[in-house]
Amino acid sequence: MKTTRKIVAIGGGELRTLETTEIDKRIIALTGKRRPTALFIPTASGDAAGYVETFEACYGKEFGCQTRTLNLIQSPPAFEQMAALVLDSDLIYVGGGNTYRMMKIWRRLGLDSVLAEAASRGIVLSGLSAGAICWFKYGHSDSRSFSNNVEWSYIRVSGLGLINAVYCPHYHSENREDAFSQMIAKRGGIGIACDNNAAIEIVGDYYRVLTSTPDAKAYKLFKRKGCVVVVELLQDSEYTPLTNLLRRK
Repeated sequence: MKTTRKIVAIGGGELRTLETTEIDKRIIALTGKRRPTALFIPTASGDAAGYVETFEACYGKEFGCQTRTLNLIQSPPAFEQMAALVLDSDLIYVGGGNTYRMMKIWRRLGLDSVLAEAASRGIVLSGLSAGAICWFKYGHSDSRSFSNNVEWSYIRVSGLGLINAVYCPHYHSENREDAFSQMIAKRGGIGIACDNNAAIEIVGDYYRVLTSTPDAKAYKLFKRKGCVVVVELLQDSEYTPLTNLLRRK
């Protein structure tokens, strides 16, 4: 029997002030449990203690989950312990930060294969910014901004490849429109862009757009006759076949 994959990729928003509450509640609801176990992976932020506290306050105290954290920077656990922690969770939430560094660490430790296994088991996979990019084949990343180079530029970072598209977070809030269009023009592929407080929810072979504020939107980008086309994805309570999202139309 095939297990349904469940992914929620959030474009951005302030978890600490509960900006993404409507999306977070949907992530929790996808587990089908009243008090699910929620695992936070803060690798992209360097395992920032304040981020962990924010997650525990929101998903734990506010939303009633049993929260746990997987820290990988200073003293990562053994592979078996790490795998057990991930696969014993009902939902995974990956925090924002440096996507390139995060993916490098994950691959070195073998977490990429564990998360692929979690996807196959129907564990809910979610996250914000870097934590959204990671589920896609590629992402539009500001990872170079974490260096000392003031003239940094956006890069295309390889994710886990669970969704065959290029994901761009913070689409309007960080004025990424032109840079993302240029990336799609140069490298091709289907681009999915989300504003802060907007998300793409994927359940099995279907998707829909989620938002937590009225002005938040999501978009699809693709090349047609040498030009990049940008199409707003409509927010709908009904699901749409994922094949519609991942083709040039």
